[in-house]
Amino acid sequence: VQLQASGGGSVQSGDSLRLSCAVSGRMLNSFVMGWFRQAPGKEREFLAAITWDGGMPHYADSVKGRFTISRDNAKNTLFLQMNSLKPTDTAPYYCAAAPVYTAIAGTYRPSGYDYWGQGTQVTVSS
Repeated sequence: VQLQASGGGSVQSGDSLRLSCAVSGRMLNSFVMGWFRQAPGKEREFLAAITWDGGMPHYADSVKGRFTISRDNAKNTLFLQMNSLKPTDTAPYYCAAAPVYTAIAGTYRPSGYDYWGQGTQVTVSS
């Protein structure tokens, strides 16, 4: 299984970006999917996750109301729409895949995921 994240870039505060994560090697509906980020010197931070059928999206408080996770199982692609970006959102962003039976509680921890993308850099300047 391979995950390929894309869509990062350098933007101004208040701008929007849409990240994509293309999954190959297995059908996307085999997984619970999540997004994380890891700023330099910090632990990997949970942002959002979504169940195999697109139901029950859930978010970290730091991004709730600004970020939206979605998936297109037919295209084997996961998305993260990021609005109202702030300089504190600057980090590499990672998509990850967890087993389809993973409970919601398990999606908040990096250890709950079996596969990771390579990361796409998001830089927000003030």
